[in-house]
Amino acid sequence: MSVSVDGYIADRDGAFAWHVPSDELFAFHLARVRGLGAHLCGRRLYETMLPWETDAALRNTELGAEFADVWSALPKVVFSRTLRSVEGNARLATSSVAEEVATALGPTDRDVEIGGPGLAATAIELGLVDELRIFRMPIVVGGGTPYLPPVTESISLDLVETRTFDKHVIYERYRRVHAAAEREPS
Repeated sequence: MSVSVDGYIADRDGAFAWHVPSDELFAFHLARVRGLGAHLCGRRLYETMLPWETDAALRNTELGAEFADVWSALPKVVFSRTLRSVEGNARLATSSVAEEVATALGPTDRDVEIGGPGLAATAIELGLVDELRIFRMPIVVGGGTPYLPPVTESISLDLVETRTFDKHVIYERYRRVHAAAEREPS
């Protein structure tokens, strides 16, 4: 997810206009999404991304059309207390987060991505998140929706990849260090 330097995915008003990617970053997102087996998301993220499946105007560039095709083909599971139906290649979650993650992982050998702060927080608390992928945007917003939830125990991470886009956005990929690996001598 995109995050401000001070750790927020949306500002105090819920806005995130500072998330607009350059062509270079957009192409990276396209490649990343192309490699996914499924995507689990909360209602707000689902609604934010739905136009990629329903709005023909987003197909007005080659990258836009390609992303729309890839996103539309990707199976999605939407967690919502208020939606009664979803569109596109999505279905509403009917089970717990752990059960839905297991169901999404079952038919694929690809990564399954979890998006949306509330859903991701639950998955982190349940120990279901193996990696964190952050796109750090060059802005300080001073408050809003935090990228990470409060945790009751520390989570050890290894930095496994970084990349800078257009001298502005920094991509950070962290892999969770599991308890057994933490005890092993180096």
